[in-house]
Amino acid sequence: MLELTNIMEVKMTEGSKKFLWGVVAGLAAAAFIKTDTFKKGAAKIIAGGLQLKDDAKEYFETIKEDAEDVKAENDAKAKA
Repeated sequence: MLELTNIMEVKMTEGSKKFLWGVVAGLAAAAFIKTDTFKKGAAKIIAGGLQLKDDAKEYFETIKEDAEDVKAENDAKAKA
């Protein structure tokens, strides 16, 4: 006669364990993404990234204008 404990015993391979941990992590991430905390945090990160992009664009535009001024001055000196 089979013992009940032998029937209930399940052997899991290392791959099965990793898969189950992946499922658990995925479910936890899906639940976390739906929270207001995550949404507010993501909005702040995106807003910060957009501000950084705008600041960098403004900075490089200033550098470009300065370089054009230097070139114009050098061209004027060369003609004189």
